[in-house]
Amino acid sequence: MPTERLSMRRIRDVLRLKFEAGLSDRTLAAAVGISKGAVAAYVYRARAAGLSWPLPAGLDDTALERRLFPGPPAPEAASRAVPDWAGVERELRRRGVTRALLWQEYRAQHPDGFGYSWFCEAYDAWKGQVSPTMRQSHVGGEKVFVDFAGDTMGVVDPGSGEVWQAKLFVACMGASNLVFAEARASEGLADWLGAHGNLFAALGGVPKFVVCDNLKAAVTNPDRHDPGLNRSYLEMAEYYGTTILPARPGKPRDKAKVEQSVLLAERWIMARLRHARFLSLVELNAAITILTAELNARIMRGFGASRAELFASLDAPALRGLRTPPYAFARWKRCRVGLDYHVEADGHWYSVPFRLIRQLVDLRIGEATLEVFHKGERVASHVRVPHRRGHTTIPEHMPNAHRRHAQWTPARLLEEAGKVGPSTTALCEAVMAARPHPEQGFRTCLGILGLARIYGAVRLEAACGRGVGIRARTVTSIRSILQTGLDRACLGEEPDRLPPPLHGNIRGGGYFH
Repeated sequence: MPTERLSMRRIRDVLRLKFEAGLSDRTLAAAVGISKGAVAAYVYRARAAGLSWPLPAGLDDTALERRLFPGPPAPEAASRAVPDWAGVERELRRRGVTRALLWQEYRAQHPDGFGYSWFCEAYDAWKGQVSPTMRQSHVGGEKVFVDFAGDTMGVVDPGSGEVWQAKLFVACMGASNLVFAEARASEGLADWLGAHGNLFAALGGVPKFVVCDNLKAAVTNPDRHDPGLNRSYLEMAEYYGTTILPARPGKPRDKAKVEQSVLLAERWIMARLRHARFLSLVELNAAITILTAELNARIMRGFGASRAELFASLDAPALRGLRTPPYAFARWKRCRVGLDYHVEADGHWYSVPFRLIRQLVDLRIGEATLEVFHKGERVASHVRVPHRRGHTTIPEHMPNAHRRHAQWTPARLLEEAGKVGPSTTALCEAVMAARPHPEQGFRTCLGILGLARIYGAVRLEAACGRGVGIRARTVTSIRSILQTGLDRACLGEEPDRLPPPLHGNIRGGGYFH
């Protein structure tokens, strides 16, 4: 690694001690704190420039530096060809192109051209003079930088007349500096991913990397070494075949491209539209699209080409194919299955297999569907329901006992009661009519119909006939009628009369005669 050059003040001290005091190189090096070789090099440059001590009057530090370090000789246009530095810069942005390769091509065209060292030094000097937005070197089609502008743009609500502020999404291609801008309603996840989809559609392809800021919609854990990304953002990147590279927290130079593009968008788009009145995002984005196209068509200083021309030659051929249809936005939510084997999403409850009770699952909530994943496996899928405070249950998710119970309806209960007889049907109708909701009488009706397995359908029908007459409405009343044999009176039979038990306190019939 070359030794760092001393300041002009210390070089003056070296020359004074050498020429005026007459110190040896070794002694002078120890006094100044540099190597003996460095002392010899500075003295040699001074003698080559015709300098001694004292230095000429009026020779300031800038002039002294120019005399001691004149730099590469100026090219002679008449004898040697000077490379097209803008063309060199464009070629360096192509994958695999190096300075050595470009120098070899230059010498092949101009055998008497400059050497490789002069080529590199002259290129660095030219590069230091161009606009700062062109200083970074990026491979074509490799990176796109994305961010939201800090300022907002007003949109008038046509119904209420209120003005709400839209956010400006800005993207910049690394190699060509092509700018993309679009107004969004918010900086939320849906708008963030939607802007990416429109960006890829406008580019006609997908870059290899997407460099983003650490906004909450994209990065869940802004860690310098192991950042956490939003799951929906990762899913979108996987869908399009790209990779997300978050910038380091507090390091704006990691995304200097888009920072400069945001500044351009604020000056050439937002400032020019500051007096315009827009009634919708569609109108606003139509105006933004026109101004963005003008910005990309403007010729850049030092390159002799526009951003659009550079994009067509550098980035566009290297982009990956655009996948269709566009990515459908969906958000993820982690929750625990309740005891009723349902999970909640936006105020509505959806069923999952009952074996997953109390298990952690992941919900993928799309615009029209809801999917449930357990350990990476999809276990349930539902059509999204717009209303809240309801339940959507798939019978296959229920336990067998719950499924059988859920299959009962008022019509089915009356159908089963009709198989026993009209009195049973009438009693079930009376039970359900006596409740605020028919479902509240299901258990009572099922309990009454279950008595047929013990006493038979004939006796149950008779007992229900007696129950209708005395307005009995409970399972206990009908069971009591069957147990005491009161149903036999309805059948025309005498109820079984059992002899009284023998007991000392019972006198018997003979006591009264």
